[in-house]
Amino acid sequence: MFGYVRYDLPNLLIKDFMLYKALYCGLCKSIGAACGQRARLGLTYDVTFLSALLHNMTGTDIRVERQNCFEHTIRKRPIAAVDDLTMELGALNTVLTYYKLADDVTDGSGGRVKRAWFRKGCKRARKRYPALVALVEEFVAAQAAVEKKRSSSPDEAAEPTAQLMRNLSVHFLKEKSSSASEELFYAVGKWVYLIDALDDYEKDVKKKRYNPFVLAYGSMTRAELMQANGQEIAFLFDTLFYSMREGLAGVKFYFNRDLTDNVILRGIPLETARVMKGEPRKEISSGELGKIKS
Repeated sequence: MFGYVRYDLPNLLIKDFMLYKALYCGLCKSIGAACGQRARLGLTYDVTFLSALLHNMTGTDIRVERQNCFEHTIRKRPIAAVDDLTMELGALNTVLTYYKLADDVTDGSGGRVKRAWFRKGCKRARKRYPALVALVEEFVAAQAAVEKKRSSSPDEAAEPTAQLMRNLSVHFLKEKSSSASEELFYAVGKWVYLIDALDDYEKDVKKKRYNPFVLAYGSMTRAELMQANGQEIAFLFDTLFYSMREGLAGVKFYFNRDLTDNVILRGIPLETARVMKGEPRKEISSGELGKIKS
């Protein structure tokens, strides 16, 4: 996961924004419990979204309690209590962060110090959740093989990430897994890879790094790429939006689904439009997460 899975704030109900904040803080605490305090620095919005989605799809109730944390030491705030699911998601967050930094080092983008910062947490995750880490390491190997092959097919390049997400859905959902849930996770995984590759297009052109869009369409500016191939690229993403909607339609949710629908049906298409236009990413600040008073 690369930080692209976002909500659409103007259309997010206050109750769901409060839930998202509680899940975000709860995941942070779960990372610390599963992998150590250093690993909390790798907290991502993507895995927060997975927490909301998987709690709902597994029927695991979210207990929100007023707690303190290291960032909010004086005033307590609503935080989702640590449970078995968030503990394992915290481990997933740590392992994905570690291997993302390892990939940055391989690409010559730096990150050796940051990677070392997460090494111990990754080892703790491997000891506690060996099956989970094996899925991630299988993905890492498959992605490395695609990049070594220098495939010019965006679909082929995105396949390892898509398969990782599909396999994670089966891993976490167990007997509640279905063809619809696999389709949903597969499409989200493929979207994550492709949107990251499209967003990095100009940087990868400049640094001569592997990018399927560069190999498929050649080296040019983002504006030139979209002018010449925008319809074809848009169609690629539109098929993924369709798969996400189809997957959502067949998935059983145990609780209110407004938050996850906001992310999948509004946030993801908006982020796609942003990247296709070449606009800079708007980071979600701690101030934004705290603007609605607890």
